[in-house]
Amino acid sequence: MEKSSGQKLILITQEPDGIAWITINRPKSLNSLTKSMIVDLARIFKSLDADDSVRVIILTGSGRSFCSGVDLTAAEDVFKGDVKVMETDPVAQMEWCRKPIIGAIDGFAVTAGFEISLACDLLVASKDAKFLDTHARFGIFPSWGLSQKLSRVIGPNRAREVSLTAMPINAEQAERWGLVNYVVDRSELLNKARQIAEAIIKNNHDMVLRYKAVINDGFKQELTRALALEKVPTYVLVMLNQLIVHLVQLFAYDLFVVSIIYDHIKREPCMHCLCCIDANSN
Repeated sequence: MEKSSGQKLILITQEPDGIAWITINRPKSLNSLTKSMIVDLARIFKSLDADDSVRVIILTGSGRSFCSGVDLTAAEDVFKGDVKVMETDPVAQMEWCRKPIIGAIDGFAVTAGFEISLACDLLVASKDAKFLDTHARFGIFPSWGLSQKLSRVIGPNRAREVSLTAMPINAEQAERWGLVNYVVDRSELLNKARQIAEAIIKNNHDMVLRYKAVINDGFKQELTRALALEKVPTYVLVMLNQLIVHLVQLFAYDLFVVSIIYDHIKREPCMHCLCCIDANSN
């Protein structure tokens, strides 16, 4: 392993072959997140995405937990001010990251840790892994996508049970439900993550980036529109992706959300955009 950052709570290691490792490194607190860790994690993902030497990112945690969520003793600091700033939102930066992200999950992935794992492109779990959503238990509304993403992965009925009961998902269930790609012994967790990363690196890098974008973007749309993404030239996809990222960062989050709601839900049909034409035809 070639170079490592001097940071203590979020560690970065980059290897010559293009694999970058991010380790949440607060094992005595089960890798619970403070405000500074959240900000650092977001900035690290943004930096690695811009680094042409990085081909694949592996995210893991040190000790016996992947991430036990936000540190409740520091919750006031975490949630005060504008918590919707995309620049310092690690899940937003993970979703915008062009590079494949592999999550190597050992032990607990709780609430915010669960949401971070859902932002990974592939998941490898140890047999000791447990995924848990405690939003309902503590009366905290989700803000990193768990309420929407989990149902799309494991189905709405299972997602409702997991979130409304705060029921943990063990590794075996997670694999059976399609939440994780592989379950391995704890001793083999990082080796398996590396094997997947090396398999990705062997392929055409530009196509890997484009393929990831097409799969992730298409999953958010109905099939007819998603299939159309395969017809869009590569340079248009890349330019559009970058444009969206810059627009979201330029404008306030609330204004962005309000504009989407206004344009696609509350207005009268304009008969010019595809959304209104589809709605009117039904």
